[in-house]
Amino acid sequence: MSAGWLLVLVPHDLEYGAAIGRIWELAVATGRHVRLLSLCNHSAKESSLRRQLTLMSALIGNSGVVTEAKVEIGVNWVDAVKRNYQTGDIILCFTEPHANFLHRPVTQILAAKLDAPIYILTGSYTHEYSSSNRVSQTIAWTGSIGIIAGFFLLQSRISLLTDDWIHTGLLILTVVFEFWLIWVWNNFFP
Repeated sequence: MSAGWLLVLVPHDLEYGAAIGRIWELAVATGRHVRLLSLCNHSAKESSLRRQLTLMSALIGNSGVVTEAKVEIGVNWVDAVKRNYQTGDIILCFTEPHANFLHRPVTQILAAKLDAPIYILTGSYTHEYSSSNRVSQTIAWTGSIGIIAGFFLLQSRISLLTDDWIHTGLLILTVVFEFWLIWVWNNFFP
């Protein structure tokens, strides 16, 4: 094996069954070890993502290629790659993940910031977002708006009370509880 790694950017929605063969082929062809890197922006999905990477690592490593897996917390692929990239590595992307609000592909940004070879594998490796995901998002937004509207009505009733410390304390307590309830509700819909 040569110096340097094959740094594979694994999106959370990767169909890893078909991808494993391509990763292994590239690792053998380039003579490199494999480092699987993924991003997780929601703590509820982190353990599932770690299991997926561990399984991928085991399946690739079963054929004699040294592999390691790492999950970074965050949403910025560029920062995650910078923390894990070493001179001599090859970066492998399965899709063109977008890195910022301008929707520039990560590969364009990485090519500008790093002097690294970047490969993009095309094909059907990722899931399509289904309508059930849209339904889930709609339910999440509707619930959050309902919580906000309900607490608005409650807080407007509290405002009718006299101006003393009980009034202020109740308002503060309801705002804290409102934020907590929205946070709990949103954790049900990752």
